[in-house]
Amino acid sequence: MNRASRHLRGTVIAGAMAATLTLAPGAAAQTPTPGMAAPTAAVTLVFDKNGDDPTDSRLSVHRGTKLWATYRAGSGTGTTDDCARARGWLPNGNWRIKTKTPAYDGSLIKGYAVHLQDMKCSKGTRTRTEMFIHSEMNRDGSQGGSEARRWDGSSDYKSNGCVKLNPTDIKKMFRLLDRIGWPTHLRVVA
Repeated sequence: MNRASRHLRGTVIAGAMAATLTLAPGAAAQTPTPGMAAPTAAVTLVFDKNGDDPTDSRLSVHRGTKLWATYRAGSGTGTTDDCARARGWLPNGNWRIKTKTPAYDGSLIKGYAVHLQDMKCSKGTRTRTEMFIHSEMNRDGSQGGSEARRWDGSSDYKSNGCVKLNPTDIKKMFRLLDRIGWPTHLRVVA
């Protein structure tokens, strides 16, 4: 998919998200009472998979119809089979965010991490478990000496199916979402 097509796709995604925020028929828009905060638009996190190169996909943050940030992200080792355990990219759908922390301490994943719900793959033949948005780092967010703890470049966007960002970008994403609000789900599209 070329860049112009990806931009058009992003515009369509943003439009679809805006459509979900419209009022129901007959509902009146509420004017904020003086001294009370106005309602804020929903924050949405969208992972747009790139079938031509799964390690060059995009993770974007939207609030209402406004695009706040886009980060390069990868998922899988190169295969687009979302049922391939520990190799395939993340299945499409709305993944509930279970937890988020800047100091995760799992056996494989450490540091900034967003833990996603378990979800069946597109064929329904297997459930994908232990899925995250994460990077390669130590528990405290610093870079380590081993391959699994240091970011060396483009090949590090490969993952066992999780959404993987470079360390700088995942830290930026956490700061942004801490400021504007965390979504409850990650929307995955291809």
